[in-house]
Amino acid sequence: MTLGVIFALAAGTYAMRLAGPLLRGRIQISERLEQLLSIAAIVLLGAFVATSTAFESGVFAGWARFAGVAVGGVLAWRRAPFVLVVAAAAATTALLRLTGLAG
Repeated sequence: MTLGVIFALAAGTYAMRLAGPLLRGRIQISERLEQLLSIAAIVLLGAFVATSTAFESGVFAGWARFAGVAVGGVLAWRRAPFVLVVAAAAATTALLRLTGLAG
């Protein structure tokens, strides 16, 4: 990556972060649009989780990772402590890989 590209990305990131406080009082967003934007952010995050779970370098990542994320997701949904969610997801993935069910 060239130095110019790095500076351009840094400037763009800074501009996007600065736009929020600067435009807060100037733009009125309806309550419905605010709800839709909130839902869109959740959907986008869910899509990222799904693709990161299922694929690595363009190929299926294996059932062990999928099962680990599923266990973590269920525990998070049931409002388990964060440490428990992460430990259970990692343990599930590790045990399935250890038994040879990773593929």
